[in-house]
Amino acid sequence: MSPLALVLLKLAAVGLPLFALGWLARVYPRRPLVYLALVPAAATFGVLALPEVVWLVVTLDVLAGALALADLFTLPRAAAFSVTRQAGRIASLRKSHPVRLTLSHHTGRACSVTIRDGVPPELNPEPDEFAYRFTGRGRAGMRYELRPGRRGAFTMDQVYVRVRSRLNLWQRMLVYPAETLIHVYPDMKQLGQYAVLARTDRLNLLGVRRTRRIGQDHDFERLRDYTIDDNFKHIDWRSTARRRKLTVRDYQSSQSQRIIFLLDCGRMMTNESAGLSLLDHGLNAMLMLGYVALRQGDSVGLITFSDEIHGFVPARSGMNQMNRLLHASFNRFPRLVESRYDQAFRYLASHCRKRSLVVLVTNVIDEVNAHQVERYLGSLVGRHLPLGVMLRDRRLFEAADVEQPGDEELWPAAAAAGILTWRHQTLIDLASKGVLSLDVLPEDMTAPLVNRYLEIKARHLL
Repeated sequence: MSPLALVLLKLAAVGLPLFALGWLARVYPRRPLVYLALVPAAATFGVLALPEVVWLVVTLDVLAGALALADLFTLPRAAAFSVTRQAGRIASLRKSHPVRLTLSHHTGRACSVTIRDGVPPELNPEPDEFAYRFTGRGRAGMRYELRPGRRGAFTMDQVYVRVRSRLNLWQRMLVYPAETLIHVYPDMKQLGQYAVLARTDRLNLLGVRRTRRIGQDHDFERLRDYTIDDNFKHIDWRSTARRRKLTVRDYQSSQSQRIIFLLDCGRMMTNESAGLSLLDHGLNAMLMLGYVALRQGDSVGLITFSDEIHGFVPARSGMNQMNRLLHASFNRFPRLVESRYDQAFRYLASHCRKRSLVVLVTNVIDEVNAHQVERYLGSLVGRHLPLGVMLRDRRLFEAADVEQPGDEELWPAAAAAGILTWRHQTLIDLASKGVLSLDVLPEDMTAPLVNRYLEIKARHLL
C-alpha cells in the first residue's frame, strides 16, 4: 500500500466513526483527544518521507485508538441522570422570574457535567449555563433568573446536560424532556406595588396625587353611629328614632361606572421607547388603570384593534376581570398595518351602549390619522366621555429642544418644531370638541393616566 493511500485510509477510518458518533449518539471529541490524535497524525505524514517507519505509525495508531476507545466507554449514559424544573407559569415583562433546575445523579461514578436549560432567547436567562462535579450519587440544585424581553407564551421543553469521559477525551450531549409553559404578561408587579402603597397611604411615590373632590358623593353605602365630626345633614332621623340613637348615613364615591379601553395595535405602535414598544407601554398603563378602577368598584372592558378587531373583553367589575384583561392582551403584538379607527368605533357603538369613559391609546404623527381620531372621538361626546391618550416621541422633543442649533441641527430642529406645533393644534382641536386628552411620554404615562381617571371621578364627569 502506498503512503498516500495509507493517509487517506486513516482519514476515512477516523472521520467516519466520529461522524457516526456525533449523528447517532451525540458524542463528540474534546480538545485533549485532538491533541492526542496529533501524534499519530504527524507520524502518518512522516511516512510520506520515510516509508520504512510504517510499523511505528501503526503502533501509535493502535495505542491512541485503544486509549480513545477505552475512554469512550466511560461516558455516562442518559439513564445516569434525571432533571426536573420548577418555575412559575406567569412572568412579568422585564422583571426577574426565578427558575430552579434539579439534576439527580443515579450512579456512584464521579463525573463532571455542564447544564444548560432550553430557554428561548427572548427570556434572557442569567446565568445561562452551570458546571458541576459529582463525586458519586447525589443531587444538584441550580437557580437562575429569567428577564423576559417580550410578552407572549413561551415553552421550555428540554434541558441539555453535557457530560465528559473520565480522561476528558469525549463529551456527550444528553437531552431530557421537561416541558414548562410560561406566559409573559405586561408588568404586573406594579399592581402589587400599588396595593401596598395604597394601604400605607404612600401613592405619591408612584406619582399618583391626591385629588380634591368637588361636591359630595351621593351613593349610599351604610348606616353607622354618629360621631362628633359627622355632618348634621347626614343624620338619618327615621333610623335614629327607631334605634333611639343618633345614626348617620355613609356615602361612597360613584361606582358601577364603565371604562372601555381602545388599544391601537397598528403600525404606529411599533416604535420603541425605553426598550419597549409603544404597545407595551400602553398595556402596562391600561392594566394599572384597570386595576385601580376595579378597586374603585367600576367596570373595565377592552377592545384591541389594528386593521381588524383582534379581541373584545366586555366591561365587568370584580378583580377576576383582571385575569380576563391579562389573557386578552399578553399575546398581542403591534402589526405593520394601517389601523382602522372606523371599524373600532363601530364595534364600540354596537357592543358598548351604556355611557362609559372611552380611553383611546394611540400614536398620531400624520394628518390622516389625526383627522380620523379627532372625528371619531368627537362623535362620542354626549353619549360617552372620550379620552385620547397621545403618546409622544421623545426624539422629536429632543431635536426641537436644541438651544443654539448649528448648521446640521437647524433643519431637523425646524422640522421637529413644525410637527410639534401641528400636534399641539390637534390637541386643541380635540379639546374644542369636548374630548379629553393626555399628551405624555410612553414610559411616563401610567401615573398621569391614573391621575386623570381620579380627577374625572372627583369632578363627577362620568
